[in-house]
Amino acid sequence: MSNINQLSSLSTADLLKNKGSSTSTNLGGGEQFAQQLKNAMNETNALQVDSEKAMSDIATGQVKDLHQAALSIDKAEISMKLMLEVRNKALNAYKEITRTQM
Repeated sequence: MSNINQLSSLSTADLLKNKGSSTSTNLGGGEQFAQQLKNAMNETNALQVDSEKAMSDIATGQVKDLHQAALSIDKAEISMKLMLEVRNKALNAYKEITRTQM
């Protein structure tokens, strides 16, 4: 199961219950966030590579299952949109913090 899919299955109660017992040992909150972000970026990259291969297979006529190829392309697109939104939110938060410190 991908990290992105796991996010939708978490509730606030689950997060609060598991707050003390993290899966990463000796990592602070910022380091855990950075590791999660890095994992999500790597997963997005893998989905993009799969999508490019699916598009190449479609273009050359080597596709075996058109439905699976279309799903691969859609997953990559949604994952990229999510990463762009995370980036935009992070940039907006950074800008807000720099504005408040002046």
